[in-house]
Amino acid sequence: MIGRWLGRILGTLAGLGLAACAPHAGAPRAERGSGHPAMWKVSDSDTTIYLFGTFHLLPKGTEWRTPAFERALADSDELVLEIGNLDDQMALAGTLMRLGVSPGLPPIVERVPAEKRKALEAMIAESGIPVAALDKMETWAAGLMLASVTYKQLGIDPSAGVERTIQGPWKASGRPVLGLETVEDQFGLFDRLPEESQRRFLAAMLDSPAQAKKQFAAMLAAWSRGDVAGIARTFDDETLASSDLRDALMTKRNAKWADWLKKRLERPGTLFVAVGAGHLAGNDSVQRMLAAEGIKAERIQ
Repeated sequence: MIGRWLGRILGTLAGLGLAACAPHAGAPRAERGSGHPAMWKVSDSDTTIYLFGTFHLLPKGTEWRTPAFERALADSDELVLEIGNLDDQMALAGTLMRLGVSPGLPPIVERVPAEKRKALEAMIAESGIPVAALDKMETWAAGLMLASVTYKQLGIDPSAGVERTIQGPWKASGRPVLGLETVEDQFGLFDRLPEESQRRFLAAMLDSPAQAKKQFAAMLAAWSRGDVAGIARTFDDETLASSDLRDALMTKRNAKWADWLKKRLERPGTLFVAVGAGHLAGNDSVQRMLAAEGIKAERIQ
């Protein structure tokens, strides 16, 4: 299951800044291709919206910026991310504790199959998080906290993702950063999942690090070359296996974002909207939902 949800889970984590930066040795490399990360434009007579599909987590030193990207970003008046306050650590910690801690839970090691308990104990030891603290956490929250180990195994840097890279300079320029969601919205996606799905997520993190690296590298390669069909296959193949996760993390959110974009076209301005690339690929992508409303997204990169 780690190949199915790792990209989406870690993407959310990177956006929220949960884990410390991981070592970079052995980081997976993107395949070289003729394309670049995909970007679209939605516009009417007085409004332009650039849609850029991001990769929330990147190996340090990954080159992805292009002249077209720089022009679109420079021309924009507002930056719109999945979460606008990525650097608000107090909001992050407070929301996690409020939603993710509950009384009377079984020990964390009892929430995975017996054959995976030794692996979980090893991950907890490597994380440095007291097991007593994890025992008090709901399963989804414990899984998110333990993701720092997965960062280390994959050799990726949460601070090197697209959103982290562009948000700092943008804020320094004094221009507004908006969010399609809040920290509470994103944590709430996990909090509302059935316990069975939460436990599948936790167990997934205990699968083979080598396989996880291979799958992560494949996702990164598709994004780097602008292979939207490849991104769609990755997310479709992986998320269709768990309909509740797909519905919560992809379909419902895409519909909400498409509605937001449709309404935003009613006001003049130029926006740069950067969201995870998986939301801009596949049968229920944001662009397809816009098209159903008669709004065309033109690919410009």
